[in-house]
Amino acid sequence: MRIVITGATGNVGTALVRRLTADGHDLVGLARRVPAENDGPQLSWRSVDLTADDAPARLGEAFAGADAVVHLAWGFQPSHDERHLERLGVEGTGRVLRAAVAAGVPHLVHQSSLGVYSPRADDTPVDESWPTHGVRTSPYSRHKVAAERLLDAAEGGTTTITRMRPGIIGQRSAGSALLRYGVPAAVPSRVLGMLPVLPLDRRLRIPVVHADDVADAFARVLDRRPGGAFNLAAPDPLTAAAIAAAFGARLVHVPSSVLRPAMAAAWHLRLQQVDAGWLDLAFALPLLDSGRARTELGWTPTRTAVETFAEVVDGMRTGASAPTPVLRPRTVPGALRDALRSGPVGRRRES
Repeated sequence: MRIVITGATGNVGTALVRRLTADGHDLVGLARRVPAENDGPQLSWRSVDLTADDAPARLGEAFAGADAVVHLAWGFQPSHDERHLERLGVEGTGRVLRAAVAAGVPHLVHQSSLGVYSPRADDTPVDESWPTHGVRTSPYSRHKVAAERLLDAAEGGTTTITRMRPGIIGQRSAGSALLRYGVPAAVPSRVLGMLPVLPLDRRLRIPVVHADDVADAFARVLDRRPGGAFNLAAPDPLTAAAIAAAFGARLVHVPSSVLRPAMAAAWHLRLQQVDAGWLDLAFALPLLDSGRARTELGWTPTRTAVETFAEVVDGMRTGASAPTPVLRPRTVPGALRDALRSGPVGRRRES
């Protein structure tokens, strides 16, 4: 099949390219910044900025003759420019959707998120029928919900639409990118192995899934072309105790109500670039029941949440990376140089 992938240079995109290349598909990768090592026998790259005026025309050209479009492109930074993130995530999704329909693409696979779900009632895992009103205090959640509303309006047409709703996705090669987005520029990665204690609410439960397992689910969806939504998560969630153990630290229980104002203050002061909405998400969102993916796709995750997180932490400690601009290596000198040239990650757009 000829498959076009938006956001092909990111965490899931790199895993999906690996999988679909191995399966023998003809791929077109779209990204704002394409890798230096450009086209190959099965993969060609095109530069497309979903927020630019020429995006509709560029998407139309790329989608012509495609058997499927996989839409992964999304933005997490600059967290202090919510309007830009909305233009990229929500309006960019609208542009991809309209271009796919106009080009007559038979199948659109959209990477949604567990972030679309309404707050949980308890720790019982929910299936895809759970309400999708999101968590209002999280910009990420609001934007993911808005993107799904665009898909709702397009349902029933000639393009089959599939929505993938994974938990938190990890792999080792995302280590440098996570450090860049989540740790101040002057902090070296080796500090992660020197944490004596980890202040965290012991009630934390997070659905997690490995990027390779997500790629496997995408490959199965592309082969079978089902519509609707699919939850994707390892069977057991990641707990606060497991997070502390991965860092070799002792868990110190601090209620989320205490952590939130501290996190919000640090974000407003530009001391760190992750907004407090992510903490709200972590404690509000439900655990995921992936029964539909198991039954209809034959999908089974190969890594547990604990194994995936341990791999991510190892990647962060060692500065693991991939040969794409998004997953490029992160070093303290490089991070400081970028900060001096372009400002903090939380308010610059070129990261």
